[in-house]
Amino acid sequence: MKLSEVLIRPIITEKVNRQIERSGRYTFQVDHAANKLEIKKAVEDFYGRKVAKVNTVVVPAKAKTRYTKAGVLSGRKPSIKKAIVTLAEGESIDLFEN
Repeated sequence: MKLSEVLIRPIITEKVNRQIERSGRYTFQVDHAANKLEIKKAVEDFYGRKVAKVNTVVVPAKAKTRYTKAGVLSGRKPSIKKAIVTLAEGESIDLFEN
């Protein structure tokens, strides 16, 4: 797998922002087939920062239903794989730069 295909996007939520401020942990959506070593190498190559630890979690798919004028619409949200990356002491990533 190419390293450019490993990281899909950073996840920006209030919970993730608290983790960034408190412990230097960044969360990324990654490809389902990516392992921890590939994720670590991709973050170090793209952002030029030293990674201390990588944790992964697969968020399962969910069924969603909407009630509209046209009737009930049912579907599913896809499952995603998230990687929580802990950077080395003193390192940080600016996710909002150009």
